[in-house]
Amino acid sequence: MSEPKESTSKPALAGTPTQRTVAEIPGRASKGAPMLATVAIILAISIALFAFSLTLHQSAAAPLLAVSIVIFLIGAILACGFFTLQPNEARVMVLFGNYKGTIKETGFYWANPFYSRALQTEIDLTSSKKKGDDDDDATTKTVKAKVSLRQRTLNGPKLKVNDKNGNPVEIANVIVWRVVNTAKAVFDVDNYEQYVSTQSETALRHVASLYAYDNNEDDSSDQITLRSNIIEVSQALRRELSERLAPAGITVEDARLTHLAYAPEIAQVMLRRQQAEAIISARTKIVQGAVSMVDMAIKELDKDTDISLDDERKATMVSNLMVVLCADNDAQPVINTGSLYN
Repeated sequence: MSEPKESTSKPALAGTPTQRTVAEIPGRASKGAPMLATVAIILAISIALFAFSLTLHQSAAAPLLAVSIVIFLIGAILACGFFTLQPNEARVMVLFGNYKGTIKETGFYWANPFYSRALQTEIDLTSSKKKGDDDDDATTKTVKAKVSLRQRTLNGPKLKVNDKNGNPVEIANVIVWRVVNTAKAVFDVDNYEQYVSTQSETALRHVASLYAYDNNEDDSSDQITLRSNIIEVSQALRRELSERLAPAGITVEDARLTHLAYAPEIAQVMLRRQQAEAIISARTKIVQGAVSMVDMAIKELDKDTDISLDDERKATMVSNLMVVLCADNDAQPVINTGSLYN
């Protein structure tokens, strides 16, 4: 009997962790004014009991003193639950790691004092290694529980990228963005501000590689280029950013290019190329205009005058007019006192 062959296929890994997106839910909080009065009453009672315990005998004052301290600590803990929200500002409420909701209405509120005020802390290990692997020297970036819903502007740095034709160009952009989903912004990414900055650079590099800097002579005139179609390129950049930032609960209001130029190593060559194209285009128009003017002059002479010119005289006149009309400098007239045929 032949032995059964071992299966070469690997079994699927069980229990592989997958990221779960957090849905934003409305939070609950009490109005701050009633709770402020309650906390004030509690603190007043604790102070009154403490003052009254000082007037009693030591044996009778000890229990009353302990009660006043406990009441004061309760009031102090409750006082930590007050917070205010300004327009276009939200508060993400997390209790011992559990997301309890988001409050977006402006006003003065009181909530559970044990709600976290700093949700995430990211340690920059790169800077700590540069400083000697000291924990005290490591820089930290904290994501606060209060999230701004206002529009923000990100001015991107100048990047050197290759366009569609492989030419190195310098490009920079500016984007206007804001947070629309606080749960995704806080829980689905480590630091949403750094996430926006990184994705902005990535999207700009990708969009710049899809288009050429300018049209070449062999390209069709309707091709979208970085220099000639700023609006179309900006719209493509906005769509790219919207897709990349949507998982973080961020929407892009506007995205535009702020800088576009050839890289320094090819800038002079491209400048000479553009100058040559401009000279050729200008010369073409000058010659076309001169030919039409010469043709019009010959027709007017034949029509309105009795002067008859043979082919040689017409050729001489055409040559002289073309020199006068196409020359860069003013023509110097030469008077011929003899005969054209001598």
